[in-house]
Amino acid sequence: MSYIPHTPNTLGLIQLNNIDLKELVPYIDWTFFFMAWRLTGKFEDIATAAHCDGCKVTWLQKYSLEDRPKAEEALKLYKDASEMLLTFYNEKVLTVNASFGMFNAFAKDDDIYIKDNDQTIVIPTLRQQHHSTDGFCYALADFVAPADDYVGAFVTTVIGGEAFAEKFEKKDDIYQSILVKTLCDRIAEAVAEWLHFKVRKEYWGYAADENLSISDMLKTRFSGIRPAVGYPSLPDQSIIFTLAPLLKFESIGVELTENGAMYPNASVCGLYFAHPQSKYFMVGKIDQTQLESYASRRGKTPEQIRKWMAANV
Repeated sequence: MSYIPHTPNTLGLIQLNNIDLKELVPYIDWTFFFMAWRLTGKFEDIATAAHCDGCKVTWLQKYSLEDRPKAEEALKLYKDASEMLLTFYNEKVLTVNASFGMFNAFAKDDDIYIKDNDQTIVIPTLRQQHHSTDGFCYALADFVAPADDYVGAFVTTVIGGEAFAEKFEKKDDIYQSILVKTLCDRIAEAVAEWLHFKVRKEYWGYAADENLSISDMLKTRFSGIRPAVGYPSLPDQSIIFTLAPLLKFESIGVELTENGAMYPNASVCGLYFAHPQSKYFMVGKIDQTQLESYASRRGKTPEQIRKWMAANV
């Protein structure tokens, strides 16, 4: 997968504090918001129906009699979520921060080496044991050149949601508490989407001419990928302990538990790849040989790695 790396417009760590929530809301993927409430299906144009009383009947008529109750429930939920977003704005409930950067990097075998000033961190990656639909067995290291390349890393967080949700819990209003938490989760993902757009167009600039709608972005029609830690192509949650000092988590208000969970919970951390052939994939199950190899490259025992990757072993 040879290619000519694009030199980032900005190298090194960048931090953005108090990101404007109104700029992020258009990037919320409402499909996943509804899925968190176990409401599956397509609820297109729900925003129009929610903000136009005369449109509700026409909108509901698009659904079968069987699906109409679920659509009505989704519509009510969307209205409640919109009102909660207004509360977030008006009462300045949330603080949204991000820390990210593009760094010199290279790949050797299935390991990615990221260089920042005088330090070099190693991100071992896992290779699929079964072919993807295009016939390849991928590892994330495939998307980094053997020399003179770049890799990005990021963490986004939404601060204030837990404390605000707790106010509702004290009133036994569990519905509003869950609404706050699920909205904050989607906002954390929204800022990750918004930030990736900024990286592609400005900070890295490898897709400076990109002209996509937000809908297209949410369908991952852009060039490059941003796999998050713990997700199918980067399943080892303990990698987050390697990225935390690089991204200076604590400086934007993110803490880690001993199990690698981020606090605030509405936080996302991952890597950026600009390779034009990079794609999302699932590592899936790995065999004992790969487990032992990966554990050795991580400087851990196979038993320790099993703790972090039980679903893949």
